[in-house]
Amino acid sequence: MIVSVVAATALAAVYGVTNPRILAQKEAQLQAALAAALPGSDPASLKTVRENGEVLYYAAFAPGDTSKPMGYAFLARGAGYSSTIETIVGVDTLGHILGMKVLYQSETPGLGTKLQEVKYGDKEPWFPRQYLGKPAANVAVDKDGGEIRSITGATISSRAVTRAVNEGFARLRTKLGTN
Repeated sequence: MIVSVVAATALAAVYGVTNPRILAQKEAQLQAALAAALPGSDPASLKTVRENGEVLYYAAFAPGDTSKPMGYAFLARGAGYSSTIETIVGVDTLGHILGMKVLYQSETPGLGTKLQEVKYGDKEPWFPRQYLGKPAANVAVDKDGGEIRSITGATISSRAVTRAVNEGFARLRTKLGTN
């Protein structure tokens, strides 16, 4: 009994010390992802739009001009082969993709994990870069007649990201009232 009390107390103390650091790291990762998804926007004037405590989207503004958004970012989640793939996608006001970053995936090593692979000489992962400039409403992988090159051996993961972008953008349009 005493051992259990000591262990529980130690666990609570460790949690109390590490939890704020973990939350700070998650916030820093989110801010970096938003900067990648919304290049050219002013991070200080980013507006988070929530409903019932849940983040619906982020509105981005150009530096020095908060009169109207220059774009929006939204979370897009899709069921991959072995995990839920979570991305953040930035679009301009016409719905063209400005930036995209994979936030989380736990796909098959060497296949689905290529979603985040940076090829030699590049600075950014090649897979999300394919989406830049494309209309978020109807991106599709090459095997479905689209322009996004599927990852060989990881078509399910490739389709999951593309489907998540389409669905996430549809939700954004509904919330903005631009359907």
